Amino acid sequence: MIKKLSASVREYKAASLLTLIFIVGEVIIECFIPFITAQLVNNIKSGVAISELMKTGLILFVLAVLSLTCGGVAGYTCAKASSGFAKNLRHDVFSRIQTYTFSNIDKFSSSSLVTRLTTDITNIQMSYMMLIRIAIRSPLMFVFAIVMAYRMGGSLAFTFVIVVPVLIFGLLLIAKFAMPAFRSVFRKYDKLNESIEENVRGMRVVKGFSREEYEKKKFYDAAENIRKDFVKAERIVALNNPLMQICLYFNMVFILIVGAKLTITGKGTIIDIGQISAMLTYGMQILMSLMMLSMIYVMLTMSAESAKRVCEVLSTLPEITNPENPVMSVENGDVDFNNVSFKYFKEAKRFAVKNIDVHIKSGQTVGIIGGTGTGKSSLVQLIPRLYDVTEGEVLVGGVNVKDYDIKTLRDSVAMVLQKNQLFSGTIKENIRWGDEKATDDEVIAACKLAQADEFVNSFPDGYDTYIEQGGTNVSGGQKQRLCIARALIKKPKILILDDSTSAVDTKTDAKIREGFKNYIPETTKIIIAQRVSSVKDADMIIVLDGGEIADIGSHEELISRCDIYREVYEQQISGGDENGKQ
Repeated sequence: MIKKLSASVREYKAASLLTLIFIVGEVIIECFIPFITAQLVNNIKSGVAISELMKTGLILFVLAVLSLTCGGVAGYTCAKASSGFAKNLRHDVFSRIQTYTFSNIDKFSSSSLVTRLTTDITNIQMSYMMLIRIAIRSPLMFVFAIVMAYRMGGSLAFTFVIVVPVLIFGLLLIAKFAMPAFRSVFRKYDKLNESIEENVRGMRVVKGFSREEYEKKKFYDAAENIRKDFVKAERIVALNNPLMQICLYFNMVFILIVGAKLTITGKGTIIDIGQISAMLTYGMQILMSLMMLSMIYVMLTMSAESAKRVCEVLSTLPEITNPENPVMSVENGDVDFNNVSFKYFKEAKRFAVKNIDVHIKSGQTVGIIGGTGTGKSSLVQLIPRLYDVTEGEVLVGGVNVKDYDIKTLRDSVAMVLQKNQLFSGTIKENIRWGDEKATDDEVIAACKLAQADEFVNSFPDGYDTYIEQGGTNVSGGQKQRLCIARALIKKPKILILDDSTSAVDTKTDAKIREGFKNYIPETTKIIIAQRVSSVKDADMIIVLDGGEIADIGSHEELISRCDIYREVYEQQISGGDENGKQ
């Protein structure tokens, strides 16, 4: 886990190392200041010349400036290193997520991934900052202060034999009881983010069903669970302060009483006032070092859970990878399913699609019809290797899809889903997701082909109209047509429409299909649809039932021999004519 995380330090190793160097310098200087101060106090008591006092004072001033400089530089380099480390770690996690296949993503919820990229990495950043600064400073300060205290105070330093073990035991006990509460918090953050994500995405549904109060209660419950865990943990951690105060004041009282007695009885020969003042300072440094170490222990234990969650993402390798010598070009849009079967999980008892044997020639239009859950979407997702087949093989352009370079294959296939996604940005920027180098004329041509140009020009800003996150400021039909235009500008060899005209009226749907026929005749077009009118003119119609092929043929052939197809067609006809008009 440490090895995986440390790989994200990269260019910030120098800043991390400089932090350690300046921290060591700061600690050494701070431990010498009480020693010089003790000499100054003793010199004042013995009545030395003012010039000697000025000399000692100047040394103290220089040491203070050096300590401040070391601390300031260490603070800067530490902030630079920790924030840079967090930036790299977020980039690495996000980059790893981009390599995931659908099966990888199925293992993580989107809210959990958001928590790992934000809250968890912030905790790791805080821990790294403490490790390279406080975790070095505190042990060094503890060791140097103990050494200097024994050198200055002699037998008086035995007070630390009592105080230090008590404080260490108390801090470890506090941390032990606080940790379980801290660990449980991060798992509950996923629930909180999930509530927020669902509510924001489904705002229209929430308002449509007047479920605002229910959603507020759900969010309150998730936030309240986190609050309870934090309160429980913080109550325990809050005991650090009184424990620290008890040890600190015991140390002060012991040093003052015993030190004063030794000073009086020994007449300054055993210990003097300067040594007593130094012992008080060293005592404060020792106890504060232990206090800082306990805070580090708490923070590291908290972030250990975050580190495990982040490393889980980094350790999850994509299940679909490039072959050793990938094919770098797709010859044509031929698609062959050779006895293909597929299930989403190895442990699954049934296949999503089974025994599929279909051969599609480049430029053909193929319709796929079937009820909900019959495997229509599962089947077409095998073409661009969003999933890999469980049995059999899928060929594109006569080559097994597993032999292609993944980017090359997916650049040749464009998919338009029923619930496709638009991103924040202008309409023009969204269309250019298909081809970032596309000219304005090409963008307009794609929109005309997708029957989107007319409504785009009706907006005041036309193609520069800003699309809100998720495309919330356009209708469902408009969103689908923009997504079709985005796919078309990609100039794919295979175009897959997965029920992507469901929100479009039948007249517009017919115009889109007519445009495909005239303007992209060489592109293989696979259309998944619920409406028979969307696929009746296809060269081939595949009827799926229970994940298997029930029949394949033209519209006329299926009407005459396929009961499933004929039943769907007649049900739709009974509600209007075959074009779906009422």
